[in-house]
Parts: sequence; structure tokens; C-alpha cells
Amino acid sequence: MELDFFWLAVGLTAAAYFIGDGLKNFKNPKSKSMMDYMSDYDQKELIHEKYVHHTLGIDKKDVQSLVIEHKDIPHIVINNNVYYPKKRLLEWVEKLDK
Repeated sequence: MELDFFWLAVGLTAAAYFIGDGLKNFKNPKSKSMMDYMSDYDQKELIHEKYVHHTLGIDKKDVQSLVIEHKDIPHIVINNNVYYPKKRLLEWVEKLDK
């Protein structure tokens, strides 16, 4: 019985938070929400060359051959480390598919 009240309190707290967050920008609908800021951060992310396979969902060996075959892949070299801009990399892969 006590556990039921706990979950009821958790649900009411979450509902109050989301309603309050929605009302905060009621008169300014063009303002960004927290999720918009998080997605903007994700798009500006640089991926180190040894983690590109996670982003593309392929094997490390396949990424190595992709880089060798396609010299025009978007990348940045900083202190002899190769980084790939996540958004541009995903757009580039989409163009390869066509």
C-alpha cells in the first residue's frame, strides 16, 4: 500500500514538472526546449576515428576500408588525431547510398 503512494507521488511530480515546463514558454512558442538544446549538441559532436564504427553501425575493418576507398570523407585533423563531424558524416554516408 505504501509503495502505491510512492509511485503516485512520482507520477504527480513528473506530471507537474512537464506541465510547468510547458507553461514556462507558453507566450514564447519559438523558444527552444531542453530537448532542442540536446539535439543541437549532438549535431555538433566530433567523433574520434576509432569510434566511427559505433556511429555508422559497421565493423572497424569496414570503416578502415571506407576511409581508404573514399578520400573525400569529411574529417578534421587536430594534433595528428582524425575526427569526423557527426552530422556531416551521416549526411555523406546517405549521399553514398544513392
